[in-house]
Amino acid sequence: MKLAIVILNWNGKTLLEKFLPSVIEHSSGHDIYVVDNASTDNSILFLESEHPTINCIKLSQNLGYAGGYNESLKQINADVYCLLNSDIEVTKNWLSPILKIFKSDPNTHIIQPKILDYNQKNKFEYAGAGGGFIDQLGYPYCRGRIFDYIEEDLGQYDDRIEIFWASGACLFIRTESFHSLKGFDGEYFAHMEEIDLCWRAKNKGYKIEYTGASTVYHIGGASLNAINPKKTYFNFRNSLYTLVKNTHHQLFIVIFLRLVLDGFAGLRFLSQGRFSHLTAILKAHGSFYLELPRLLKFRKEQEINKQGERLPSIVWSYFVRQMKDFK
Repeated sequence: MKLAIVILNWNGKTLLEKFLPSVIEHSSGHDIYVVDNASTDNSILFLESEHPTINCIKLSQNLGYAGGYNESLKQINADVYCLLNSDIEVTKNWLSPILKIFKSDPNTHIIQPKILDYNQKNKFEYAGAGGGFIDQLGYPYCRGRIFDYIEEDLGQYDDRIEIFWASGACLFIRTESFHSLKGFDGEYFAHMEEIDLCWRAKNKGYKIEYTGASTVYHIGGASLNAINPKKTYFNFRNSLYTLVKNTHHQLFIVIFLRLVLDGFAGLRFLSQGRFSHLTAILKAHGSFYLELPRLLKFRKEQEINKQGERLPSIVWSYFVRQMKDFK
């Protein structure tokens, strides 16, 4: 089985210096690619001088996470893609459990390993943790991370289970599956595009798995700081995009409830004096309304299946019932 490890880079020279050596050390026998999203920080010069054997794909403009992978993966020949963030440290034998599942179970199309925090290695990391799920209003959450509550890794998720979505920080997908899904939605640019991809995969009946037998360590937020209003914009906008495209519930009731909850989130930002984040939510809603005809057209053209949403509302469970961890 031919595996291609594909790292997307944008002005991440310092991250490549720090983390690429672990990928090279623990991925012997597999192709490694760095896709450069038109960096201006000498990333290319660093790769050419320090790692000349690494395959480098140079894009002429910054296409974001979604567009960068869509464009570059057309040029890569493999049976399985590993989409790996540039701020991840991998571990010894991290690939063996993943490839074993792909070889033994042809019905598994996407896999995520355990993702722990690079800076606090006994804790799960925000982006993916122990595997992702989603509620009926389209809010994502993870085993090991619900909203901002992060669990300590005590071996509670060292299992192998079917999940709803896999984190784009470290996502393995069969090449044929990625292209049958027509890749990521390029309109997302960044954030939640992997959840949309996985939801569309679920609608096709594809199985998505998590295995705790493979571990990676992620810094998180390295490409776009978590307190950046731009991240707030992408998260709120792309979440609404994903919900319209994929949910099997009564769409307009669900969207109405989401907009109400977004309003409360905006009021919370207002009470905290975080006016730029409130503006980001308003802009996200404006963009959503403009894109609604395209999203509804996409929804009409694809099959929607009823599966995967485990809770009516993670917001209710977390903030009202005070359920802080997954179990």
